[in-house]
Amino acid sequence: MALSRVDFPDPEAPTMTQRAPRATENVTSWSTSTRDSPAPKCRDNPSTRTCGVGVWVTPPVLHPTKTPLALHTCTGDRQSPSAPWGGRYARCMSVDSVDRRVSHRPGEASSPAAELVGNVWHLRTTEAVRQILREKDATTQAGFSAELMPDSIGERPILFMDGDEHRRQRTKVARFFAPKTVTNRYRRLMEERADALVADALAATTFRLDDLSLQYSTEVAAQVIGLTNSNAKGMARRLERLFAQPDWSPGSTPEGPLRSVWRSVRSHAPMAAFHLADVRPAIAARRKAPGEDVISHLLAEGYREPAILIECVTYGAAGMATTREFISMTVLPLLADADLRARYLAGEEEERFDILHEILRLEPIIGHLYRRAARDLDLTVDGETVAIRRGQLIDLYVRQANSDASTVGECPLDMRPGRPLPRGIGPEVMSFGDGHHKCPGNSLAIQETDILLTRLLRHELVVAKAPVMHWEDLTAGYALREFVLTTPKPPLPVLAVSDERRGPG
Repeated sequence: MALSRVDFPDPEAPTMTQRAPRATENVTSWSTSTRDSPAPKCRDNPSTRTCGVGVWVTPPVLHPTKTPLALHTCTGDRQSPSAPWGGRYARCMSVDSVDRRVSHRPGEASSPAAELVGNVWHLRTTEAVRQILREKDATTQAGFSAELMPDSIGERPILFMDGDEHRRQRTKVARFFAPKTVTNRYRRLMEERADALVADALAATTFRLDDLSLQYSTEVAAQVIGLTNSNAKGMARRLERLFAQPDWSPGSTPEGPLRSVWRSVRSHAPMAAFHLADVRPAIAARRKAPGEDVISHLLAEGYREPAILIECVTYGAAGMATTREFISMTVLPLLADADLRARYLAGEEEERFDILHEILRLEPIIGHLYRRAARDLDLTVDGETVAIRRGQLIDLYVRQANSDASTVGECPLDMRPGRPLPRGIGPEVMSFGDGHHKCPGNSLAIQETDILLTRLLRHELVVAKAPVMHWEDLTAGYALREFVLTTPKPPLPVLAVSDERRGPG
């Protein structure tokens, strides 16, 4: 598992020369001022820039392990960071394209668009990724340990299904995640839990955002899944242990017998704890009184307990773990950029969602998707034919597809909420996937994130401890941990945002 320290990107910092990391270097250092320390003034020197209201980052941004990407020059007029954004953010924030991502996975290549390494195809453009995900019955699921799933569990989880079987189940399950259902059935719950959790965090003065976001996302997802017959805080802890498993990716070298035994032993205990404490009580309750949730649906479909357990793990990972990371990641640019934060808090829902989608485009929680070719197929990538043969593994680079300038336009690594995109491409591009396996909970994830952040970011917040970013091979995604925020006590009811630096009082 690779480790790095998170930096706040400086909107005015020039592009810096990349260097190879030292052998002992695995983090990018950064620091924040204390509340009693004078905040630096906002001026041209990027090392002394005020990066937000209530949070000041002192060193320049350096990503020593970042693979340089091909940057494009903006054609629009230069405007200062405090100037109004034209249209619906229809401008770049600088003349030259600046990489505004927080996450940079060490050693990940940005080119070529398509390459065959061994028996694995690596695809890095939006169109190539989209073609594969939309190819009907031409590929099968290979990511998220799908190919390690034993037949003994009975019914396969929907994530691992393909073909007609998947389409039938997907249609039935989709109703639980439809935008109207999310609003009508779960919005009040999300508002109540967000109000309570934010109030508790502010009253404590110092809190870990990654813990708060896990508790919140667990409670929301539990309602949709039907995991409501156990203690939510305990379930959050059990899921965290369950997801902290040894890394594995489909393209990795096959593990030996000793590692296979270790993986089995390590994964059994947290899975058993989640099963006995959370899943089994929920199943028992819904056998007696079915509800409008996923577990009740699975029971009605004749699913047996082992298959329901795996399904709950699948939805738990999708609805709890990924939303947790997205909430923590979204707070970083919103704290670092006072202008962005002000517009988010002042905007209507559509405008706020534009900002969230753009952050998700730049910072996808799942970095790679994997498919296995079920038949021979030919793709057109950058005008050339790519011949993928039956049985070959296909590695789809979500991060690179999301920053493909031919799809997202100029300044692909800049923050441009509401940027125009080709028809059929969502504002988050490939962050929720595409085709028949596109994440059904995308509406839920965006809405619950927005509900929490609109309540949390109204208050003055200071970063007491920068989050540590872990990289996990299973999802090629990040995990932000030990993200500590502080706030004055008593909490301020409303944050008055201005372009001037606010003092600690």
